[in-house]
Amino acid sequence: MADFKLSAQLVGHDADVRQVRFPAPEIIYSAARDCTVRSWKRTSTSPPNFEPSITAKGTEFYNSLTYIPPSPDYPEGLVVSAGSDTIIDVRKATSLPSENAERMLIGHSRNVCALAVVPGGQYIVSASWDKTARIWSVHKWETEAILAGHEEAVWDVLPLDENTIVTASADKNMRIYDLRTVVSGEVQPRSTIYTSDVIRALCQVPAGHPSGADFASASNDGIIRLWKLSGQQVGELLGHENFIYALATLPSGELVSSGEDRTVRIWRGSECIQTITHPAISVWTVSVCSENGDIVTGASDGVIRVFSRSPERLASPDTITHFDESVKASSIPQQQVGGVNKEKLPGPDFLKNKSGTKEGQVQMIKEENGSVTAHQWSMGQQQWINVGTVVDAVGSSGRKVEYGGQSYDYVFDVAIEEGQPSLKLPFNLSENPYTRAQKFIDDNELSQNFLDQVAQFIISNTQGATIGQDSGNTGGPDPYGTESRYRPGDDLSKSGPKVLPQREYLDITAAKYEPIFKKILSINSALVAAGRKDYSLNPPAQEVLATVRQKLEANQPVTDDASINLVVIMCTQWDYSDRLAPLDLLRCIATSPAVAKFKSSEFGSPAQIAISAALDGIPAGGQPNEHHVMMAARVIANLFRSTEGRKLLAQHSEGLGAVSFIERVLGIGGHTPFGLFNRNLQVALTTVMVNFAVLASREPGSVSAGVQVRLLTALVWVIQKQTEGEVVFRALVAAGTLITVIGKFAPEARSLSSPIASSKDRVSEPRVKQIADECLSLLR
Repeated sequence: MADFKLSAQLVGHDADVRQVRFPAPEIIYSAARDCTVRSWKRTSTSPPNFEPSITAKGTEFYNSLTYIPPSPDYPEGLVVSAGSDTIIDVRKATSLPSENAERMLIGHSRNVCALAVVPGGQYIVSASWDKTARIWSVHKWETEAILAGHEEAVWDVLPLDENTIVTASADKNMRIYDLRTVVSGEVQPRSTIYTSDVIRALCQVPAGHPSGADFASASNDGIIRLWKLSGQQVGELLGHENFIYALATLPSGELVSSGEDRTVRIWRGSECIQTITHPAISVWTVSVCSENGDIVTGASDGVIRVFSRSPERLASPDTITHFDESVKASSIPQQQVGGVNKEKLPGPDFLKNKSGTKEGQVQMIKEENGSVTAHQWSMGQQQWINVGTVVDAVGSSGRKVEYGGQSYDYVFDVAIEEGQPSLKLPFNLSENPYTRAQKFIDDNELSQNFLDQVAQFIISNTQGATIGQDSGNTGGPDPYGTESRYRPGDDLSKSGPKVLPQREYLDITAAKYEPIFKKILSINSALVAAGRKDYSLNPPAQEVLATVRQKLEANQPVTDDASINLVVIMCTQWDYSDRLAPLDLLRCIATSPAVAKFKSSEFGSPAQIAISAALDGIPAGGQPNEHHVMMAARVIANLFRSTEGRKLLAQHSEGLGAVSFIERVLGIGGHTPFGLFNRNLQVALTTVMVNFAVLASREPGSVSAGVQVRLLTALVWVIQKQTEGEVVFRALVAAGTLITVIGKFAPEARSLSSPIASSKDRVSEPRVKQIADECLSLLR
């Protein structure tokens, strides 16, 4: 069978192409980090030419894409795309960016990294960094089931048939689900296959494959493994030298893969029969046209490339020559190929006199001008192919690393989260490390909390290297290996452990249940004695109350609406003076996901219920009770304990309601402040502010800019007015975390400098001085 050769190069995207689909010979779809989804319609066949058009345009990266085949309702099919904004966009294949999507599917809470159509076309399945996969009905356009069980990001999903789904995860496990076993909207895995590394990609292995495998997986270790559904491994495909990002099946029964080693590889049985090197750092994606067997790839240089075995569909000779020359001109960092002793390398004659022993074998050659070139053996062509020039990492050598069409002294691998794709961080010695770190954050839409760590990483890995001088490190740092891979959380400074940004949510859950329930029953007895039967608890209600106590004392969540509704009634319908114990009870159960999802037709969400109970119904001429207000703040703080609670408070209206409550208590905006010297109240308020800051840091975009600004205003007030150590400490933690989110150059961040500095003089505790100094370092 003939080798694949270049058929077409499709240029139009301005950034990495992360996903491609090839549903028919005349159409290709692509999703990229330039925030667009594009369609490429074939306008000629020999040589092939494709005309681009933008199908969807968003404000965040697209990372996943699939295509739903034509149906009576949608005769041209549907394009389904998603990415870092967590929303799955479903639109007609012929739609324009200005047109509305057919549907917007909302459910995932983090980046959606994979999409696939379940055989039969009735469902699609999605995978996300939120550790779940979801099944969506094509008819109802809603979640049919959540595939639960993974402990880290779900990287890929593979529907094997209408009922069987395989998932791959950063937790190094694959899970197999039977969709016929849905219980309460969730499917638990039928079985789990445990592996030794992060799994990035899956594909079905065709019937008749020599291995007898049902599906294949690809891992960070560069190995493709073949599996039976029983969990038995029946083969390994060895050849890739770095992460493998994509797998697909050819109509011929062969497999195709792509990865971080710049290559696409074709596998027949257990052998690699062809290696196609790209003039790019990463080949993110590969897809197959099942009708004609052609393949399409998307890479980090923003170019889409089509390859074919058919002579009728090959690119023009000039286009093929240009592609070959681009590969030859590629710069390969020395660290990517290991130590090279130039004096022991053979010269160009080796390529004429020696043959390779296997597909993809790499041989280094010392050219007559002293440079080192890399050559890859092609079994199909029976010749060595020049795939680039080996260069040092450090600019002092006079040779640089190519990235994005520019030359750099360094190109580092940066793994923002363990098990997730590494990002490229280019750097020249002439640049300011903080300027480059900020650009890296902006280009990749990362949280500001990485700024200092990324800058320190650059500094620590380029120490001693100067332009035009020898760095004293002949090998240079390892921009592609594990030694210099940056992971947030690494201690890169010598100043001791840092607190910022705060990453964990805080709660206030300690409670003595005996006095709470004793007080509630005492109030109820008084209501009965006063003949107020409309508000007192009848015997069935008292039984529900007893059940709530049992669950709390057994450390079990309250999950039934009857129990939650009973607590809400006491908080909102009892006299204002009697609400403290019910509010304390609401605070205790607020950590339950069921409470976060509860909504009163009259008072709204649990946060709104707590605020209303604390501030409404006050007798004429009275003031809010500080203890009631404290309990309301504790309710809001404890809602952050559950995923559902965080989703609730991420809603814009809920965030505004909470920050308005804080402002009223503090006396901002013309309100009369109260509880200024109530330590417990102020600790509860600052705990709420810490949790909103953590939410903004951990889930970028979840807290609106308006809420963040108002929180910072409130924090300035607390930092300036308060002297109690715990209160000021929590306020500084919240402020510092928000600085990492909005950036040090934001006016709201700059306004914090003076209050933070003055806090060190008003509070003598060492921990307050330390966190204040850490906040100030973020503003420099």
